[in-house]
Amino acid sequence: MTSINRMMDAIRYKAQILARTTKLESGIMGMGLIGFAVGLGIVMLCVVVPALMLGAI
Repeated sequence: MTSINRMMDAIRYKAQILARTTKLESGIMGMGLIGFAVGLGIVMLCVVVPALMLGAI
């Protein structure tokens, strides 16, 4: 019985990791476009605003 319990624990552990990874990947894919847009906006602010202040544009 001990070996069966160890095997079941290993299977349960791997199943939990797989479930967590799947949830993480689906969350990232769902928010990918929004995150990209926010990141692009922040980068543009960090580049364009100093350029405007220095008179480069």
